[in-house]
Amino acid sequence: MKVPFLDLKTVNRSSEILLNDAFQRVIASGWYIHGQELEAFESEFAEYCEVKHCIGVGNGLDAIHLLLIAYGIGPGDEVIVPSNTFIATWLAVSRCGASIVAVEPNPVSYNIDPQAIEDSITERTVAIIPVHLYGQPADMDAINDIATKHKLLVIEDAAQAHGACYRGRRAASLGHAAATSFYPGKNLGALGDGGAAMTNDSAIAQKIKQLRNYGSPIKYQHDLLGYNSRLDELQAAFLRVKLRELDNANARRREIARLYTEALAGSEIVPPYVPEWSDPVWHLYVVRTDKRNQLQEHLKRNGVETMVHYPIPPHRQKCYADIPQQPLPIAEILAAEILSLPISSSLSGLEVDYVIAKLKAF
Repeated sequence: MKVPFLDLKTVNRSSEILLNDAFQRVIASGWYIHGQELEAFESEFAEYCEVKHCIGVGNGLDAIHLLLIAYGIGPGDEVIVPSNTFIATWLAVSRCGASIVAVEPNPVSYNIDPQAIEDSITERTVAIIPVHLYGQPADMDAINDIATKHKLLVIEDAAQAHGACYRGRRAASLGHAAATSFYPGKNLGALGDGGAAMTNDSAIAQKIKQLRNYGSPIKYQHDLLGYNSRLDELQAAFLRVKLRELDNANARRREIARLYTEALAGSEIVPPYVPEWSDPVWHLYVVRTDKRNQLQEHLKRNGVETMVHYPIPPHRQKCYADIPQQPLPIAEILAAEILSLPISSSLSGLEVDYVIAKLKAF
């Protein structure tokens, strides 16, 4: 049997009729940028995330960047980011000219460690960007307490956590603002690129609406030095369709995660740790073993596709070679030991059973 890591054709086939209807609706409208589909999706996703404002933009990186710009963060400022994350979190800080302060994760949850955050704050620190990694919320009460104590902004990177909850509250509603991505492989994935910024601050929301559209509040009037970063009508229409199925898709991911975790109990392959206050959505199911490469090869030989998220930590990337190196041993250990197993709403019971059988054989 062949088990793909992620089969987007199968994922999207379940909504094919509705996606085709959305496509035809947009084509017939004759309006393809900043129209009714975007307005409707922004309203629907804001309600889903339990925030006042959602502003669609071109991608997740732009969402973080525009939030930083809207809050006036730039050269001379320091922004705390996780050492264990996808590089977009770092790139957004670099793009606005601020300095990156990398903080290690909790070695059990793999999310940013609040105590390490507090130890890294200086007089130049202005913001913290916690990432809800792999679909599991970071410890936001602890992070917000630190931010309040030191008068810092908290901008959630919620790109992997569509629908996740922390103590009963939705990811993206837990800080001053949040950014997300609708890259096709995300739990809520477009059929192309896309992203959004979320906030309860109406002034920040209005500023991002201008920044995403050349700094323009009305056509041909440019009040800010803006950008071109817009979620188009077609992607917004597709996302409206897929948002209706998000909770069902997440429920299937939770069931697969439960089966994996039960199967791995007591083995040398360490399953993900889930705190009692967390309700993750399992964007990724990440296991850990010091025999990672052998496990990955074993699964590959047996037709099970896996991935490593992420094989090279941001601080080891060539683009950050000019940043003074600091010891980030936990991020480097995780990069050498973690492995992502197949998990998506499209996986069949037979496929899940097969993966489990091959894990047990290892």
